[in-house]
Amino acid sequence: MSYDLIIIGSGPAGYVAAVRSAQLGFKTAIIEKALLGGVCLNWGCIPTKALLKSAEALNTARHADSYGVKITGSVEPDIKAIVERSRQVAAQMTKGIEFLLNKYKIDVIHGRGSVQAPGKVAVGDQVLEGKNILIATGSKPNSLPGASIDGKKIIGYRQAMVPESIPKTMAVIGSGAIGSELAFFYNSLGTKITLIEYMDQIVPTEDSDVATQLSRSFRKAGMKIMTSAGVQSAEKSADGCRLVVQTKKGIEYVEADIVLSAVGVVPVTSNMGLEELGVEMTRGRINVDKNFMTTVPGIYAVGDVLNTPALAHLASAEALCCVERMAGLDIPDVDYDNVPGCIYTTPEIASVGLREKDAEKKGIKVKIGKYPFTASGKAAAAGERDGFVKLVFDAETEELLGAHIIGAHATEMIGGLTASRGIKITSHDLIHSIFPHPTMSEGIMEAAALSCDQCANM
Repeated sequence: MSYDLIIIGSGPAGYVAAVRSAQLGFKTAIIEKALLGGVCLNWGCIPTKALLKSAEALNTARHADSYGVKITGSVEPDIKAIVERSRQVAAQMTKGIEFLLNKYKIDVIHGRGSVQAPGKVAVGDQVLEGKNILIATGSKPNSLPGASIDGKKIIGYRQAMVPESIPKTMAVIGSGAIGSELAFFYNSLGTKITLIEYMDQIVPTEDSDVATQLSRSFRKAGMKIMTSAGVQSAEKSADGCRLVVQTKKGIEYVEADIVLSAVGVVPVTSNMGLEELGVEMTRGRINVDKNFMTTVPGIYAVGDVLNTPALAHLASAEALCCVERMAGLDIPDVDYDNVPGCIYTTPEIASVGLREKDAEKKGIKVKIGKYPFTASGKAAAAGERDGFVKLVFDAETEELLGAHIIGAHATEMIGGLTASRGIKITSHDLIHSIFPHPTMSEGIMEAAALSCDQCANM
């Protein structure tokens, strides 16, 4: 059978592309070697949030007395039930994707796809023909040379999400979203955590003020934080693992029952026939033009296989842009300067746009508005006073350049600021917007007001 579009991979890039393709009238096929929904729905975004919700419930129960609630007896995690709930949530979402693909009459082919030639994709013994091919195969965990993942003593995020028991101690290498979220999860279960980061701050892509606040919260929760620390090697034994870590003070040793390697991801692009066909890549990532076409006409790529941030929502945005331009629609380019990022620890982190130091490096004079949640009535009532809203404005135009939130519900607030930044909103616009009271989101208006030098000019 011949198709208008053949998609390899069914994650947030692949299934979004497939649905939009079918809506636009394309005969569409999607190829998936594992479960529909890809890593995000099955081993990433969704099941991790289920695990973190269990951790949140556990922590709330442990501190119930501070809310005037008395719990008789101890509060303990049931790791089997926690993992089972997480897997059920993932399975439910996968069924939802299956429903969507069936609804839009998209052919689903199970197996590993490889590109034989422009317009031809092999899946086992079957060869599919299509006018266009879209590579949306996503990414897989990276591994340090001296501490490679073996699935036993040194694990990746997949093994970390389905533990059979709770380790007493764990060293987490890497403090990005995956490392920080799983460090928080295991710490909540009672595991003693050492979080090791090569850069000079944890969550290195975030504003330095945000990193300082998270570090303070993590240390308060009992974690050990090591920054400017590079893992040189790992020595395994029957009892666990001993990491050799280079720090500013010299060599230090970290011992743990389990080591979680969370040092980022690498694209899944090898052994697909792409390089043989002349598809240009840079360090395993596919090069594309603004329409997401590769150097071979008719072959496109979106998502984690590109040299763009590995974010599910960005992959979906790229997929929509790619397919709509295939259909000849005149739509704007993906705005890579306005992509929100979220980390679902407690407190949560959400950000979009320029960090303060980024603006300074660009020579932009800025005004900063920073509102602490310690001053928020809603935060006080909820017992969630850690964190702040920090807004970065252009000092001359008052335009919002960046937004950085750490605190409860931060990831729910960032969407509005992303949209606001997209329409070049100013501090005065935010000040004169009416925010509901009492809410955490009032901190946005307050931060904007605090950025103004002359309140009389508001």
